[in-house]
Amino acid sequence: MHFKWNYVPPTPEEQKAAKELGDKLNMSPILAQLLIRRGITTESAAKRFFRPQLADLINPFLMKDMDVAVDRLNDAMGRKERILVYGDYDVDGCTAVALVYKFLQQFYSNVDYYIPDRYDEGYGVSKKGLEYARETGVKLIIILDCGIKAIKEIAYAKTLGIDFIICDHHVPDEVMPDAVAILNPKREDDSFPFKHLCGCGVGFKFMQAFAKNNGIPFSRLIPLLDFCAVSIAADIVPVVDENRILAYHGLKQLNINPSIGLKAIIDICGLNGREISMSDIVFKIGPRINASGRMENGKKSVDLLVEKDFPTALKMAQHINEYNEQRKDIDKQMTEEANQIVSKLDSMKHRSSIVLYDEHWKKGVIGIVASRLTEMYFRPTVVLTRDGDLATGSARSVTGFDIYSAIKDCRDLLINFGGHTYAAGLTLQWADVPQFRKRFQHYVEEHIQPEQVEANLDIDAQIDFKDITKKLHNDLKKFAPFGPLNPKPVFCTLNVYDYGTSKVVGRDQEHIKLELVDSKSPTVVNGIAFGQSESVRYIKSKRGFDIAYTIEENIFKRNAVQLQIEDIRPNEE
Repeated sequence: MHFKWNYVPPTPEEQKAAKELGDKLNMSPILAQLLIRRGITTESAAKRFFRPQLADLINPFLMKDMDVAVDRLNDAMGRKERILVYGDYDVDGCTAVALVYKFLQQFYSNVDYYIPDRYDEGYGVSKKGLEYARETGVKLIIILDCGIKAIKEIAYAKTLGIDFIICDHHVPDEVMPDAVAILNPKREDDSFPFKHLCGCGVGFKFMQAFAKNNGIPFSRLIPLLDFCAVSIAADIVPVVDENRILAYHGLKQLNINPSIGLKAIIDICGLNGREISMSDIVFKIGPRINASGRMENGKKSVDLLVEKDFPTALKMAQHINEYNEQRKDIDKQMTEEANQIVSKLDSMKHRSSIVLYDEHWKKGVIGIVASRLTEMYFRPTVVLTRDGDLATGSARSVTGFDIYSAIKDCRDLLINFGGHTYAAGLTLQWADVPQFRKRFQHYVEEHIQPEQVEANLDIDAQIDFKDITKKLHNDLKKFAPFGPLNPKPVFCTLNVYDYGTSKVVGRDQEHIKLELVDSKSPTVVNGIAFGQSESVRYIKSKRGFDIAYTIEENIFKRNAVQLQIEDIRPNEE
């Protein structure tokens, strides 16, 4: 599959501004141009971008209900009440629970944590969770990464004498639960300046406010920032402003002195001895934390994240790794089954969305399958499975399309739903699935733009191989951490040739290891093109072609640069 390349060359005014900014920063105009396109146009703004400061974090008391939440937590501690830290079973929920629990435990011992079982209890506040709270004498529940729609459950908890503080980031409904405090920057009545915190980020802001109110030095929170980095990367929230500061310093913590549980996962992943990036979290650390919640119970991940003994943590991480291997097998099988269903549908050209359901699919893996289908077919996707008389599912979206709004439009058919622009969950009667599918697909057809269902690749700059220097690569690293709204820059070089030594590699000969030259430089540049072996015949034909790529560290050759080829375009195109 080839992408449609989107590239807007810089105007003469932009080139002039990039040259001036580059001179001030001692940086290539190519990279200065990237800053300008990100809205960073001055030397001082560039320095703030390259060196995010913890001192620039927003005052947590600007968040609606924060003062009430801190007062209630102080009262609970003063009255020696039992506190339960409750969270969702995904990476964001587990890291949020670990962060809040570990921080409070330093100052207060009557605190416990709880993660609902995905299969036995489902998402959010469960009856079983409330019974556990009642039986163990809990008076205050701090709920993280869920709870914003738990109106009935929180009303019931009130009759048991249990108060709730909600720390959530999912889109609220018009009516919200009757909690003591609701911390959620997406509340319409909240003027907190940054709206894109993840659940762990909201939990962090709560602990920041609690520390500030009680004269606890901010330095006591810094060791917990690695949890923030993991949740920001795994939950795919925008890596700008507040999230950029938390991710930047969280990655620093993860690389220099990670918490014991995360250190054990790093060991198991084989990431020891190399600098961990946001993509390492997305592809290696995050899936392992998620795996116990997908396969069995997410509480095991929190047990690992709060563990204080390294040998014990290592054993726990090995168990979680086994869950991840099982998850991979099931995920592969389900994705193949889903693909077979899609291949039997009428031409995808005339479909603007995908809704698939199968009563045998595993509930904990359908979110991954929805993500894979979205990546393959560039369509908003809903994948559902059966749970008794109910269908539960996950939805994933394409760039620029609000899938939460599409699902909300079908709310009269739904028992429950929640999420945000690019990812959502839903529950409905199994008998209503065909009607939901029809309604959802109609909404998408009416609202999606043609370019949103195309394979698009945004190109940041067109360069020649002679521009790829060690300095350019080092300066490029300063743009990290990467993620939504701050993506890794994609470059293109036109009219390149095989040096004569490119070859297919991989267990199934599916990748190409490239050695390339262009007409402007004698340098031979190394590259890897994953899953693009179908292009090798053209490459070996000695004809020129264009490449789009990111510039990466070659982990096998110290101080060497390697291109990660995103797309190969024959010249005749």
